[in-house]
Amino acid sequence: MNMIGAYPRTSTFALSNATLPYIKLLAHLGVKSAIRSSEAMRSALNTLEGKLTNQAVGDAHAIEVTEHLF
Repeated sequence: MNMIGAYPRTSTFALSNATLPYIKLLAHLGVKSAIRSSEAMRSALNTLEGKLTNQAVGDAHAIEVTEHLF
């Protein structure tokens, strides 16, 4: 069952509640400081400034990964 299609209002509230803390963190600190201060943000990061930062994505596509951009 497609829960988002079946309960669009509830799923929208759930998604908003789950993402709002990260949006606030980005707005308050900026991208690089938010990434530095949050393990969750770092683990979700795939690219930054045109460079790949996620090792699993790099391995899957044989692309060089840059780990330390900040």
